[in-house]
Amino acid sequence: MKTFNSGKISQSIQSRSMTSKMCLSALSLAILIGLTGCDGDDGNAGPAGMQGEMGAPGDNGTDGADGTPGFNAATFILANNGTDNAGTIDLIDQNAAKLKTFNSGANEGVTVDKLGNLIQASDSGNGAISTICQVLSRTDGGMFNTDRDRTITGTNTTLVNPKGIHVSNKRGLIFAADFNAMQITVFGAAAAGDAAPLASTVTDAKPWDVTYDDNNDRLYVALTNGDVAVYDSYVDGGFMAMPTRTITPSNDAGEKISVNIHGIAYDAKTNKLVLSDVGSASDATDGALFVINNASLADGNTSVARSISGPASMLGNPVDISLTGTDLRVAEKSNDAVLVFSNIFSGASGDISPNSVTATIKPESITETVMHSNMADVSDSYMSNMPLMGVAVSSNPSTTGPTTGQISRLNAPLTSEHGNYNASQTIESVTFDKAGNSYTTFDNSTTSTGGIVISNKVAMHRDGEVFSLSQDSIISGSNTGLISPKGLDVASDSGLVFVAENNATTPGVLVFSSCTTGDSSPLITLTPSNSARPWDVDYDVATDRAFVALTNGTIAVFDEVKSKLMAGMSTITGEDRLITPATGGAAFPAPSNIHGIDYDSLSDSLIVSDVGSAADATDGKLYVLSNAGMSSGLNNVSVNIAGPLSMLGNPVDIMYTGNHLYVAEKSNGLVMRFDNILNSPSGDIAPSLSYSFTAPESVSILPTWLNH
Repeated sequence: MKTFNSGKISQSIQSRSMTSKMCLSALSLAILIGLTGCDGDDGNAGPAGMQGEMGAPGDNGTDGADGTPGFNAATFILANNGTDNAGTIDLIDQNAAKLKTFNSGANEGVTVDKLGNLIQASDSGNGAISTICQVLSRTDGGMFNTDRDRTITGTNTTLVNPKGIHVSNKRGLIFAADFNAMQITVFGAAAAGDAAPLASTVTDAKPWDVTYDDNNDRLYVALTNGDVAVYDSYVDGGFMAMPTRTITPSNDAGEKISVNIHGIAYDAKTNKLVLSDVGSASDATDGALFVINNASLADGNTSVARSISGPASMLGNPVDISLTGTDLRVAEKSNDAVLVFSNIFSGASGDISPNSVTATIKPESITETVMHSNMADVSDSYMSNMPLMGVAVSSNPSTTGPTTGQISRLNAPLTSEHGNYNASQTIESVTFDKAGNSYTTFDNSTTSTGGIVISNKVAMHRDGEVFSLSQDSIISGSNTGLISPKGLDVASDSGLVFVAENNATTPGVLVFSSCTTGDSSPLITLTPSNSARPWDVDYDVATDRAFVALTNGTIAVFDEVKSKLMAGMSTITGEDRLITPATGGAAFPAPSNIHGIDYDSLSDSLIVSDVGSAADATDGKLYVLSNAGMSSGLNNVSVNIAGPLSMLGNPVDIMYTGNHLYVAEKSNGLVMRFDNILNSPSGDIAPSLSYSFTAPESVSILPTWLNH
């Protein structure tokens, strides 16, 4: 097939056009001189139709510069580890153009979880693993902040100098390749502080990087002796101590060609491994890339499907790699560049030039950012009749008993219990983020201290397990302002936790980062008027509006909460509107004591529960309020359920599925479901389903997509 240089053709045409114009100009000048000559006799006319000869064609122009390769739009995190930039990360686009820089305080391997949080290893001081909350939305030039972010570090962690890192979104585990400790160290993704690892696996050689096949429970470890250790059934097998097999990259003759493997990436669709080999760390020319086919079964000396090395490749110390489809990005440290090799799985071996080279100073690690889940949070109904895998219920008996601190998972029809987890505190309300981690408020009336327990993957796993610092963490302390916290709500994509603080002296809604831990301060506080005390809160992310259930029988509405936080506000004093549930144009008579609250954005309806008198097991009510988003003052309820058949006494918490309403009825020891609640008749309506449960304090639905 012939190829054509459009740049040369264009410039040749332009050159000939200029020559033609010059010839015409000379001829016109000659004619003009003849017409304007002196009074002498006219000369003889030349031969008709005669024209001078055309000039010779000009030389071809030089070739134009190659255009930028057409990579798919994406964003990446690049960790820096040079003399002047260690501890910083750059957010870059698909062409490695820098978008912004953030000071994470860490200098080694990077990965991003499904919630958009950066997880980064560090060996610049004591070994550490940091979680940076919502890294994509942080400001350019921002820094690690203990009120927003958290770190695993300390003697108990056993971390020495972790390098490569990987997070299992399915299992909620962090795997770190700890180089000088010669081990793979595993933590739960919600762990923080000086926590002991969940597991440690000693390796035969110093590891540099690690990747994990979530679907097949298979761990691949890049070793600096040139091998890859493979652990089948790693987690389900109890964090196996010995590798199932070892892969050694080799040539077609079966001779080992790998020296010092650093980066490792696994493509589940094609069952291929891509490896980077730095060779000698002091040699800026001997790096290599290898592709291994049939990785799940490869064993021993394995002929590589493709190898790339040599001067044109620019591979010297390729310390880390990131695979996006078939595009491989390489953090090339010794040659100070980000390299991109397209179609990494196909093509010849040899000295292959990268498709893109972008200069950068001492890159250490690179990873693609993960798009947030496009599903709504569990408290935000976005479709009618949401499919559920179950319902979570917390138990809070008045005196300590076997179920104190327990979160149980019931099936959606309320006929049986799937499993349970114990938060090891006197817990109040429970809810979940999009990753299936639980957030549970607790209080201690004796010490007047409260807090939030953040537990790893309780929505799907942890059957029969209890709180463990190896997997879980706590927000508590004098700076938090948590004394008697009750209901709470999580906005996963914003990295925020809204908590209704009910104490009499400093009541309000305290908003924390979902990634923080320990004695952290709230990011912003919402204070209702007249010292009203909140029991529950529901934040609607679409309208940036918080609905707060108050124990005086009213509902406070705060507008533009996140916007005000981003604008620098730390306190919002006084609600934007106050809604009072009413019937016949008059407020419900006392006692009115609203506890549970859930806003449905699809119908613009508020559903609330009223416990009435806490000492009366018969006077509870459920209300539906229409046109709630901009409502103010008295709002006549469209549905009012109460009476003996309803079994409503102290309905302390509720959650709506987009069709049905689940209710935690504490005084009568029931979890109930009222079907088609928005269109229900008012009156003494019996629940559609019910389940006996010890002192249910809160209820949360568990959509099926949490387990994906």
